[in-house]
Amino acid sequence: MAKHSFDLPLLPSDGEPSAERAIVLKAIFPDDPSESSSEIDPVGEIVALADTAGVEVVDVVIQRRQRPHAATYVGKGKLQELAERAELHGVKLVIIDDSVSPGQGKNIEERTELRVVDRTELIMDIFARNAKSHQAKLQVEIAQLKYSSQRLRRMWTHLSRMEAGQGVGTRGPGETQLETDRRIIRRKIDVLKVRLEEIERQRETQNKGRSDTYRVALVGYTNAGKSTLLRSLTGADVLVEDRLFSTVDTSTRKWALEASKDVLLSDTVGFIRKLPPGLVASFHATLMEAREADLLLHIIDASSPTIDFDIVSVRETLSQVGCAGHRTILVFNKIDQVDDQHRIDLQYLLAENPESLVVSAAEGVGLEGVGGLAEVVLGVLHEQESEVEYQLPHVRADLVSQLHRIAEVLEQRYEDEGVRMRVRIPIDERKRFEHILVEAGISAGTERGGG
Repeated sequence: MAKHSFDLPLLPSDGEPSAERAIVLKAIFPDDPSESSSEIDPVGEIVALADTAGVEVVDVVIQRRQRPHAATYVGKGKLQELAERAELHGVKLVIIDDSVSPGQGKNIEERTELRVVDRTELIMDIFARNAKSHQAKLQVEIAQLKYSSQRLRRMWTHLSRMEAGQGVGTRGPGETQLETDRRIIRRKIDVLKVRLEEIERQRETQNKGRSDTYRVALVGYTNAGKSTLLRSLTGADVLVEDRLFSTVDTSTRKWALEASKDVLLSDTVGFIRKLPPGLVASFHATLMEAREADLLLHIIDASSPTIDFDIVSVRETLSQVGCAGHRTILVFNKIDQVDDQHRIDLQYLLAENPESLVVSAAEGVGLEGVGGLAEVVLGVLHEQESEVEYQLPHVRADLVSQLHRIAEVLEQRYEDEGVRMRVRIPIDERKRFEHILVEAGISAGTERGGG
């Protein structure tokens, strides 16, 4: 099994010392990816997440188990070992590579005298750091508040019941401080939800105005190269960073493809194994870009040792947000980083997924030209279009202008009978346009074959 080396302290990718130091605690269960491959580092992902959060991981404590310990996640002996290693390194923080219950977290803290941050809290912290838009910040705050409300007993020490009649403001039946805090959190969540719903309504209104566009969404495991691909295809000035969850907000740019409508390409938040359900629910509005897309490009890091698990994780998350039935093309990225040993495995994946292709967004390989990503996407979009020929009266210049707006004009000729136009038009636009023709007493178009 691959081991993570701690001969030298791990530093963030910018080379600056971390603000905090921590030990990782991990229980390995039978379904862990590292159990099926000696090449997979069992703590590689959690260390990368810690690095993204600005935490230096100095040691790892691992225990193999069939299931989590009900009270303490790992056994008593491992907790003792954890406390001893923490004292040796002089750290006060333990990061658990799992989501633990409030009771488990409380027990671990009491028995080790360490501050516990589980996988969910760590990911939420990263999201909070990287959220830039008002919408993303609201989504993260809602998720954090929901998470915190379940763990107030561990977070607060002022839990004693106030006695009635002990001063101004305390007369009456009284309530525990815990109940007060929970009530405050519920109220704040309700207020934030109202704000988020307002943003969602605004986005829905904007999206209704995009009926004259095709929408393509990039989805995939975090750090698969979606932002790099967006920049390579559209020239967008977006953040590209070799860190997990560098993209939290959705970025949308125009993609110059020769389709009958403008093509908008959107980069969405990256997925991950065991992505906190609270974050998936809170990012409902952000993931709307994927749900309403005409086509999904599932970007996969072809060099990842956990490639099979990455693909499954993304598909499961897409199913959670209502995208299971969407037309999807698998795009195996970072082909320039795949060694000869793993190229055979990649060939099997390509054979299992006929509608897939390989690219290198960083090197510009496989993006343009025959069989390139742009051509494949254009072909899929053309499947949603018809090639139609219309003959319009000379006096209906308004209809000629409308066709120029909603379709790709392939040929236009002025004849004695009228203006003859051969166009490639989206099927939905064709229905609306020909309804106008029928009402005007003009013959519908003639099908000339697909794009």
